[in-house]
Amino acid sequence: MTVRRRQDTNLSPTDVTDKQSLLIESPPSDSPLNANGNEEIHEKTDIRGDRGNIAILFFLYIMQGIPLGLIAAVPMLLQNRGASYKQQAEFSFAYWPFSMKLLWAPIVDSIYVRRFGRRKSWLVPSQYLIGIFMLFLSWQVDRWLGGDGIEPNVPLLTTLFFLLNFLAATQDIAVDGWALTMLKRCNVGYASTCNSVGQTAGYFLGYVVFIALESKDFCNTYLRTEPLDKGLVTLPEFLWFWGICFMVVTTLVAIFKKENDVQDAHTAARYTDEHELNLRESYKILFDMVRMRPIQILAGILLTVKVTFAACDAVTSLKLIDAGVPKEKLALLVIPIIPLQIVLPLVVSRYTHGPRPMEVFLKAIPYRIVFSTVAAIITYCTPYMITDGHVPIYYYVILIVNYALYQVCLYCMFVAVMAFFAKISDPAVGGTYMTFLNTLSNLGGNWPNTVVLWLVDVLTWQECKHVDPVVAAKNSCLTKAQKAECEAAGGECQIVFDGYYIESIICILYGIIWLLCMRRWINYLQNLQLRSWLVVKKGKGVNSAKKAR
Repeated sequence: MTVRRRQDTNLSPTDVTDKQSLLIESPPSDSPLNANGNEEIHEKTDIRGDRGNIAILFFLYIMQGIPLGLIAAVPMLLQNRGASYKQQAEFSFAYWPFSMKLLWAPIVDSIYVRRFGRRKSWLVPSQYLIGIFMLFLSWQVDRWLGGDGIEPNVPLLTTLFFLLNFLAATQDIAVDGWALTMLKRCNVGYASTCNSVGQTAGYFLGYVVFIALESKDFCNTYLRTEPLDKGLVTLPEFLWFWGICFMVVTTLVAIFKKENDVQDAHTAARYTDEHELNLRESYKILFDMVRMRPIQILAGILLTVKVTFAACDAVTSLKLIDAGVPKEKLALLVIPIIPLQIVLPLVVSRYTHGPRPMEVFLKAIPYRIVFSTVAAIITYCTPYMITDGHVPIYYYVILIVNYALYQVCLYCMFVAVMAFFAKISDPAVGGTYMTFLNTLSNLGGNWPNTVVLWLVDVLTWQECKHVDPVVAAKNSCLTKAQKAECEAAGGECQIVFDGYYIESIICILYGIIWLLCMRRWINYLQNLQLRSWLVVKKGKGVNSAKKAR
C-alpha cells in the first residue's frame, strides 16, 4: 500500500470539511526538499489530456456529496414529525463513518482485483450499493420517518443511513486514491479543487436544494402560481432519482473508464520519497502513534475541546425549528455563507504559518464562546420575534450575522489545527499521520453532539397545564404516554425550563475552564521539537517505528 498525504471529511450541518486541509496542509519551508532530503522539481500545470479526467473526478465528488446532504436533511424532517431529542441523538450516529474511515482505509488501499483496477475494485461496488440503498429507502422511507400519529422508526433509519454513509466514506477513500494516479503529476493539485467544489456542490443539492423543493411553503411562495399541499419533490422521489443516477453513472465508469495500474514515469516519481506499507504495517504504524506521549496529550485536547460548542452546534437549529422558523429558510441561510467559507481558509492560513499555529486556535476560542452564547440568546428570543407565523426580515439578518461571525471563529480554529497537524506529521508516513489526527479531531466533534442531543430531553422540565391539580401532580410529561394522558385530560404539556439552555450554560462554563486548564498543554505541545513527533526513525524504514519520548 502506498502511503501519501490524504484528507478526511466529516460533513455535517455544524462542522467543516477536512477536505479543505489541502489548502494549508503544506506550510512553506525554506527549501523545497522532499522527505528524503532531495530537491523537488515543481512542474507547471498542463491540463491537456486531463480535461476528461478532471471532469470525471468532479462528477464523482458531486455524487459523493449527495448522500451526505441527504443524511444532514433527515434530522430536520424528523424534527417536523415530532421526533424526540433522544431519537435525534440516536440518528446522529449516522454521521460517524466519515470520522472512522481510517479503520478500514488500509484495507481499501491494500486489497483489490488488479485486472479490474485498484480503485475501481472498491469504487464500483460502493456506488452500486449506494444506488441500491437509495432505491430501497425510496420504497418505505416516508413510513419510517413517521408523522400523522405514526412513531418514527429511528433505529432502522439510523442503521440504513449509517450504512449509506459508510459506503460514501469507502467511495471517498477510493476516489481520493484514484485522483492521485488518474491525473498527471503536474495536475494533481486539481484533485483538491474537484474534491472541495464537487463535494460541496453535491452536499448543497442533497441538503439545501432538497429541503427547499420538499417544502410546500417555499414552492408555493417562490415556484408556483397556484398553491398545493406538498412540495415539488418528496424524499422517496428524490432518493429514487439519485438511486437511478448512481446506477447509471457507476455502470458508465465501470465500462468506459479504464484504470491504468502500470504507473508512468510521472506517477512513479511521485512516490519515490514515501514508504510502501502493507496491511499489517499500516495498522502497526497506527498502534505506534497511539503509544506516543505527545499524541496522547493532543488526543485529549482534540477529543474534549468541542464539548464547549456542542449545544450550539447540535441543538440550536432544531430548537429554531421548534420555535417556528421554517426549516427551508434555515437551510437557505447557508447560501450567503458559502463565499465566506471558501475565502476564510485562504485568509486565516496566512496567520497560521510559522512555528506556533495553535496561537490562532487559542485566540479564537473565547470569541466562538461569545457567539455561541449569542446563538442561545437568539434562540430564547425567537418565539417573541415571530408573530402569527411570520418571521421578520430583521430576524434573519441577526441570524446570518451571528452565524457568519461564528463561522469565522470556527474556521480560525480549523485552519490553525490543520496547520499544526501538517507541522508535526512525520513525512515518512504523512498520509497515515494526517488522517489519524483528522480522525481524532472529527470524533471530538461527533461524540459531544450525540451526548448533548440525548441529554436535552433528560434535562428539560415540563408540566401538565390547564388540568385538575391532582392530575397535574401525577403527570410530569416525561414520556409520550404521559403527554398523551395530559392531552386526553384536556391539558397541555408545557416546558417550564428547557434543557437546551441548561446545556448551553454548562458548555459555556466548561469552555472557560477548559481554556484555562488546557492552554499550558497546548503551549507545551507547540514547544516540543519536531523529532518528538516522529514515528519512524530516519533511514531505518517503517518497521523501525518507535515511540517519541
